[in-house]
Order: sequence, then C-alpha cells, then structure tokens
Amino acid sequence: MALSLAPYLMMNGTAEEAIKFYEQALDAKVAFKQSFGEMPADPNFPLPEEAKDLVSHAMVKIGDSDLMFSDNFPGQSSKTGDQVTICITSDNKDKSTKMFEALSEGGAVKMPLQDTFFSPAYGIVTDKFGITFQIFTEGKM
Repeated sequence: MALSLAPYLMMNGTAEEAIKFYEQALDAKVAFKQSFGEMPADPNFPLPEEAKDLVSHAMVKIGDSDLMFSDNFPGQSSKTGDQVTICITSDNKDKSTKMFEALSEGGAVKMPLQDTFFSPAYGIVTDKFGITFQIFTEGKM
C-alpha cells in the first residue's frame, strides 16, 4: 500500500506568488495547479467572485519532493505558525479512514472525511498536539 507525506502551505491569497517564487528560488516545477474558478460548480455553495482566481490546489516538484499549496477560501485565513499542514496521501480508503479516526482522538475535525470530486475520502483534522493533517485518498484524478 502506497503512503506518502507532503507539506501543504495554506496561503492568504498569495499562493500564485509563492509558487512563482519557489520556481525561481528552488527550481520548483509545477505539476498541477487549479483555481477555485476551475473547480466544478456547486449550486448549493456559489463561488464568490473574489475566490475565482485564487489557487484551490497546486503541487510543485522540488527534486524528488512534493510541496503543495492552496489559498484560503474568502472568509478563512491562516496565521504564521498554522499555515503549514501535512498532507497524507493514501491509495486505500480504509487506511485513510483509520488514520483520520486515530488523528481525531483528542483533536478537532476541521472537515469530516468525505467523498469529494477529487478524492473518495478526503478530510482535515488537527490532532491533539495542534498539528493539522489533510488526509487524501487517491482514486478520482
């Protein structure tokens, strides 16, 4: 079973600028980048105009490592110290569920583990030590 961890930088509207900076400073190569406006529309949650050009998800390669990015959705923000999360990628939904439940014990669920358009099981949890993890299960992209 494949399993990997990658830092995930949560930005306050500066993800695009940060990606360009790391392309120059670290010879990063963009592997994937999508704006909120490029995501499938959800009529239950209309996208605010100010969110359309913000980065919803991006991944750059730096050598053999991945570095992921997202801008916070309007109305949400990160402060210095909590803008870096750890993304755990799994290829097994049961393993993702087990990890999510274990990390939730004594912690706080920020987004329940759920089926999304990009993952059969994705969620965000802050563990009892204050470390935020994104659990991403491969299988939809």
